[in-house]
Amino acid sequence: MNAHQWLELAIYIAALVLVTKPLGLYLNCVLDPNRRTWIDPVIRPLEKLTYRLLRTDPSREHTWKQYTFALLIFSVVSCLFTYVILRTQEFLPLNPQKFGALAPHLAFNTAISFLTNTNWQSYGGESTMSYFSQMVALVIHNFASAAAGIAVAAALVRGLARHTSETIGNFWVDIIRITYYLLLPFCIVFAVFLISQGMIQNFRPYTTATLIEPQTVSVQQTDANGKPVVDAKGNPVMVNQTLTTQTIVQGPMASQVAIKMLGTNGGGYTNANAAYPFENPTPLSNFFQMLGLLCIGSALTYHLGRETRNQKHGWAVWSAMFAMFLAGVMVCWWAEARGNPIHQHLGVAVADGNMEGKEVRFGIFDSALFATVTTDASCGAVNSMHDSFTPLGGLVPMFNIQTGEVIFGGVGAGLYGMLIFVIIAVFIAGLMVGRTPEYLGKKIESYDVKMALLAFVILAFIILGFTAWACVSPWGLAGLNNNGPHGFSEILYAYTSGAGNNGSAFAGLNANSPWYDTTLGFDMVLGRFGMIIPLMALAGSLARKKVIPASAGTFPVSGFTFVMLLVGTVILVGALTFLPALALGPIVEHFLMLEGHLF
Repeated sequence: MNAHQWLELAIYIAALVLVTKPLGLYLNCVLDPNRRTWIDPVIRPLEKLTYRLLRTDPSREHTWKQYTFALLIFSVVSCLFTYVILRTQEFLPLNPQKFGALAPHLAFNTAISFLTNTNWQSYGGESTMSYFSQMVALVIHNFASAAAGIAVAAALVRGLARHTSETIGNFWVDIIRITYYLLLPFCIVFAVFLISQGMIQNFRPYTTATLIEPQTVSVQQTDANGKPVVDAKGNPVMVNQTLTTQTIVQGPMASQVAIKMLGTNGGGYTNANAAYPFENPTPLSNFFQMLGLLCIGSALTYHLGRETRNQKHGWAVWSAMFAMFLAGVMVCWWAEARGNPIHQHLGVAVADGNMEGKEVRFGIFDSALFATVTTDASCGAVNSMHDSFTPLGGLVPMFNIQTGEVIFGGVGAGLYGMLIFVIIAVFIAGLMVGRTPEYLGKKIESYDVKMALLAFVILAFIILGFTAWACVSPWGLAGLNNNGPHGFSEILYAYTSGAGNNGSAFAGLNANSPWYDTTLGFDMVLGRFGMIIPLMALAGSLARKKVIPASAGTFPVSGFTFVMLLVGTVILVGALTFLPALALGPIVEHFLMLEGHLF
């Protein structure tokens, strides 16, 4: 923990603060079809043409039920589109490596994963996906899922800002404008920047290079059909293999990485994700990828304040997110810099920290910061392997997801997730002062609290339910490469990541099996739409309410007291729900590590 690392953290925070207001103001223009942006002369004709092709009337707004129905129809159709491409990949163009079609369970899991903005990957991108699949099936879904998340957040904010209204916007207008005015232009600029840093963008076949020194590696044996071979106990059969050549991946990488980060998707072009040199070439690309992860989520808090005409409230929500972000960075950084005492007994210097699973070019701090940012942002991109973190270092990204991905969160998802806790916090404050809770001039009634709690309860139920099922099932235990509390953490992290639509993993778990792919698929669907549907009902309820004047008993939703109440609500609800499971996993593993035990 040296001065250079503290300086980098300060620069990152300053950059995040600096982009929040201007990007928030731009979002106000994008999310209001009656306002103009600086790229209107170029985009407006395309926008109007799209409305005509879709036969959409941009002036006709939706009720919350119509908005939700449009979102679900859009999601089902786009999911089927991706599934068909993945199942027919071998017959489609731009496949120089001649990759075959994905298995049904893997195609299902992948289509659901990219639909829900999770981008969980039970496959290695460079050894599974053709260029066509990467560009059409996956990148298009990266744009669509990110736009859908922002659209839902915009609809909820309209519900807060409007009164005595039955409508909350037009889904088709929102998703078109978000894609055309925000995601596409920003991603084009970002992709060009990444190419300037050395990221590849081409359609060449993979390059084969001859190794100067042959290497012997242990790999899992496969049968004549290419399927992995296991012994009678279900353990993989390993064989030694001598390598004399290396295959170097090529392809349209920069275009996917740009939306991967700005859309908080996280699906890596390669299996190593942002730890791969082509996918994250320089310290500067690493910094701007981390900044890209949080910038839209941060700006949406400014949009909230602007739309509700209460900018102090927007900054209060931002401050609550920032406080939890900073705490997570400090704990993860401290845990990884402190290192593993077992390694130190074997001669590893204390000053080196825990470098297992980390890129030397990024080191302890950039790995810990990236891990915190990516799990704050509902993004599965990683530049180090979370499975190799110390128990407490690995607990931070897991707990970040278990909060509901509300610490800035995914694009749109972070804001609407945090607004759940705002409703709960205001309800608690109302109970404390003995009066009906109020939020931005509207009474929070039983229906509103029920919808907010339902969204969170669904998340907790599916995480803990699927984890418990996998832990007592042969198919669940068969995917483990570690036993004890670390093996439990791998399963818990997988279903936490799926339900939280994050996509990162404790990679010691082999989840590419029919049972894991299927259960994780349902885990991701319920985690996404099980939260969105109650929130849309909440948006409709809030939009219909009348505004009442503030009184002496109105709890202010800005200032230090509100920020502390909101942070406490997030942590206490998360802790009370997931603390028993965390105690069985990373917490007990930490104490066992101090006693000299590894798993």
